[in-house]
Amino acid sequence: MSAAKASQAASSTTVCSLRSSMLTLSILTLISFTFFSLKYLQSITTTSTISPSSLSSLLTSKAVKDEEIDDEEVLTDVFHSPEVFRLNYAEMERKFKVYIYPDGDPNTYYQTPRKLTGKYASEGYFFQNLRESKFVTDDPDQAHLFFIPISSHKMRGKGISYDNMTVIVQKYVEGLMTKYPHWNRTLGADHFFVTCHDVGVRATEGLPFLIKNSIRVVCSPSYNVGFIPHKDVALPQVLQPFALPAGGNDIENRTNLGFWAGHRNSKIRVVLARIWENDTELDISNNRISRATGPLLYQKRFYTMKFCICPGGSQVNSARIADSIHYGCVPVILSDYYDLPFNDILDWKKFSVIVREKDVYQLKQILKNKAQEEFVTLHNNLLKIQKHFQWNSPPIKHDAFHMVMYELWLRHHVIKY
Repeated sequence: MSAAKASQAASSTTVCSLRSSMLTLSILTLISFTFFSLKYLQSITTTSTISPSSLSSLLTSKAVKDEEIDDEEVLTDVFHSPEVFRLNYAEMERKFKVYIYPDGDPNTYYQTPRKLTGKYASEGYFFQNLRESKFVTDDPDQAHLFFIPISSHKMRGKGISYDNMTVIVQKYVEGLMTKYPHWNRTLGADHFFVTCHDVGVRATEGLPFLIKNSIRVVCSPSYNVGFIPHKDVALPQVLQPFALPAGGNDIENRTNLGFWAGHRNSKIRVVLARIWENDTELDISNNRISRATGPLLYQKRFYTMKFCICPGGSQVNSARIADSIHYGCVPVILSDYYDLPFNDILDWKKFSVIVREKDVYQLKQILKNKAQEEFVTLHNNLLKIQKHFQWNSPPIKHDAFHMVMYELWLRHHVIKY
């Protein structure tokens, strides 16, 4: 064989060897990529059960991955499914849009509630927060839900009777049905209204479709008066501004067993006061202590208590629950048939004590049976969820407004015809 041919053969052999090496490297790279991708998917699907759309968003959106780092503090066992919450919350922030009906004179009872303080301040805060948020859209075709902006709180402030409120709400909503096509596409299933006053719930009784189909965001969600948990939303009743700072890591100061002070405006409160008002370990007062007078004695008692009794009043809800959370006193829920705020998101048994009304006679023993270690755990978990029961203006991430919006986001999947 000539030198030229030998050289050519050697060159050919080298090229073949190089091609073979490149092919082998490519195959190994593909196998490695597939292996690690499958491992990544497996790690996600085994940690939580999420919908295919959420999984797709996780894999395709860099924004979600960035938010994972920011939301690490949220991932606690106080949530029923912390990973699912984080993923769905991130999706809500990116996509959720609400259309606010523009009709109504803002100087009457539409659009703007009367004030942001007092017993029903949550209604006012929601109205204002929604307008301050990025969730509002001017394009109804882009909206997931439609907000009916009528404030029963404001009507109540103007002294309008219950019967007239019902007529006002009925005429207003019927006007929306006639003027706009949005209601008729779902018979109101993608519409919601917000009221923290029990009067507001009664004011909607003139429209059966409003009760049956639309989402009711209310402060008095009782199972035995037509509240539908999978459709309606429990609005936390929060009295703001709080008179004193939030309670914190102050367990050493909490030396008293339990506390309640208030009016006897329900059967359970009558029984509670009659049995325990003279007890030496439970601080039970039959008279309401004013929140606004003197040296704020009512609020200061929360700082020294382990447990704060929260019996239902004229409704199942009580603003005392949010007070207890704010001041770091473990709330004792003493109210039957109450769908607690964010109950499908937060595990209330991790930061509160739930007692059936019929067990009020054993209340002291129930609380004394809680070991100090269990109380410390409840108290520490309580501090983790304080921000979820706080209204802010403008709203901030994970506060009461965003938790309510998240509840609405979970209910936004409606077929439109």
